[in-house]
Amino acid sequence: MKEANSLEELLIQIRSCRICEAHLPFEPRPVLSASVHAGIAIIGQAPGTKVHESGIPWNDKSGELLRIWLDVTPETFYDNSRFAITPMGFCYPGKGKSGDLPPRPECSSHWQSTLFEFLPNVKLLLLIGQYAQNFYLGNQKEKTLTETVRNYEKYLPRYFPLPHPSPRNRLWLRKNPWFEDELIPVLRTEIRRHISI
Repeated sequence: MKEANSLEELLIQIRSCRICEAHLPFEPRPVLSASVHAGIAIIGQAPGTKVHESGIPWNDKSGELLRIWLDVTPETFYDNSRFAITPMGFCYPGKGKSGDLPPRPECSSHWQSTLFEFLPNVKLLLLIGQYAQNFYLGNQKEKTLTETVRNYEKYLPRYFPLPHPSPRNRLWLRKNPWFEDELIPVLRTEIRRHISI
């Protein structure tokens, strides 16, 4: 595959990617959204079945809660001049014993760094869940996701670690009321600071 000279070329390459096809339960359908104008990148795990079917990122219950956390409308959320949506894995990885499988590692190692070379205006990366935090924070992350999220200030202004807004994480939210009481207002301030709403 030849080197991309623009974001548009790179997105075409990503959307036709087949590097982990043999490991996927369905035909590859990379799901992402990006523009050179985006100021914030939302980096989650990988599409679920509903997103795989629709081709629309965060088009599920997790996305509904994420938009509440960010305090943005669907119109703003899907405006790729404001938000780039670039998960760690672009395709649905399949079902495991306790939920979806992790994003395929080939995807992040092959595409993440290259993608951000073409997103010059992204100043804030929302790292949603352990896979994004492991990749971007590396040894800088805390021992647990909870501790990493609780210590979000040490990763600003570049990164903002978040738990995954999956319905499976409702118990985590109940156990950690500080997240919605203390962290969400800061998150919303950061969102408004980076994009005009």
